[in-house]
Amino acid sequence: MRELSIFIDESGDFGSYSPHSPYYLVTLVFHDQSIDIAPRLQQMRASMRMRGLPDYTVHAGPLIRREDEYRNDMIPRRRSVFNSLFHFVRALDITYATVTVDKRHLPDESALPDKLSKQLSMFLLEHMELFSAFDNVIVYYDHGQIELTTILFSAFNKLLPHVTFRKVNPADYKLFQAADMICTLELLALKAANKTLSRSELAFFGSVKELQKSYLRAIQKKRIGL
Repeated sequence: MRELSIFIDESGDFGSYSPHSPYYLVTLVFHDQSIDIAPRLQQMRASMRMRGLPDYTVHAGPLIRREDEYRNDMIPRRRSVFNSLFHFVRALDITYATVTVDKRHLPDESALPDKLSKQLSMFLLEHMELFSAFDNVIVYYDHGQIELTTILFSAFNKLLPHVTFRKVNPADYKLFQAADMICTLELLALKAANKTLSRSELAFFGSVKELQKSYLRAIQKKRIGL
């Protein structure tokens, strides 16, 4: 039986537009479960051990901005952690899609769920050939936002005949951490295009050119068009 895993993460909130949070993004990472990622995972863990880095749950946004558990870590250490996960994700046989809503163009905050639901449903319909190749689809999400959880249940159950939902603990799945990293990079791509990267983001990557050359171009080769 062929099974497709979909790991989902989001960036943004369901509140009204704010200059600090102008976008809402949902990233879906697709993995054919018949493809074993264990060798890649072992390589990544060996790389982190060699660099003296702990094998912990990576939260890409706070890592870049030096927030939360990373507030005492300097850029070289944080970049080593980021690069270890990034090269693992880049080497994986996965694809992804990101649904983006620009909140600046919405009449009010109540329009976001409807807009997001329509875009997600449209993506599923347009790529039904991908999903129909599998006997079962398993959706992994941490239920971090109730509104998104409701939208995911509605869209997937309506359009796919064989779908299972699993509430995921991020620490248990590196592919969920991959979704978090890709979602963060897609947000950075939007911010770079609109020249709104923060000072901490620019300091972490060195420059917009380096962000695009070393990270965005590489990861976006895995992106399925919307």
